[in-house]
Amino acid sequence: MTSLWRAATAQAGPDEYDGVEFWGTPDRAGWLTKQGEYIKTWRRRWFVLKQGKLLWFKESTVTPASTPRGVIPVANCLTVKGAEDVLNRQFAFELSTRRDTMYFIADSEKEKEDLINSIGRSIVQHSRSVTDNEIFDYDSRKSLG
Repeated sequence: MTSLWRAATAQAGPDEYDGVEFWGTPDRAGWLTKQGEYIKTWRRRWFVLKQGKLLWFKESTVTPASTPRGVIPVANCLTVKGAEDVLNRQFAFELSTRRDTMYFIADSEKEKEDLINSIGRSIVQHSRSVTDNEIFDYDSRKSLG
């Protein structure tokens, strides 16, 4: 499997976001500062969370002609949590898979918490280990009285 960093930091190919109308109404969108993989510089990017993908762009004006600079499928992510203590930077958070961790900085505590909550919900929604057909609703069973 391609590492999260390589999948996310190389310019995204159409296969990685095929079918995602990232220019439409997102689940969440906003500016974040992200750290590079090899050269640990921080760059400000416009992030869009949509249909289980976290995509980023250089500009906040996103159209069907825009090309994402990176894509993270949230189904591959295990955790999203605050990382101020790790980076010693205010409003920092991390997104982790089994092998990799990416770091981001939001503009405020509220934005950080909102993003952590939105990404966390998306991880749960897109990485379910059971399908709706496999869920048994015990409350709907008739009593064998």
